[in-house]
Amino acid sequence: MKNTLILKVDPENLEMDKITIAANVIRNGGLVAFPTETVYGLGVDALNAEAVKRMYMVKMRPLDNPTIVHVSRISDVYRLSVEVP
Repeated sequence: MKNTLILKVDPENLEMDKITIAANVIRNGGLVAFPTETVYGLGVDALNAEAVKRMYMVKMRPLDNPTIVHVSRISDVYRLSVEVP
């Protein structure tokens, strides 16, 4: 098991060094847990198959149960999707 790093982030005073650490974890195939308004989310690189498999394993989620992918631009939806209604 990998080491766990806890970074406390104040949304009113973002520290870019902490954001960079989290981004590097994701870039390197790791998982980042983060709070939302209602639940904790797990962030991974959606284009990294091994990271996605690890996320499913950690969540004990069936592989046939789709997950959400957040994108930064609407054009990414068309690039990453098989079908857009």
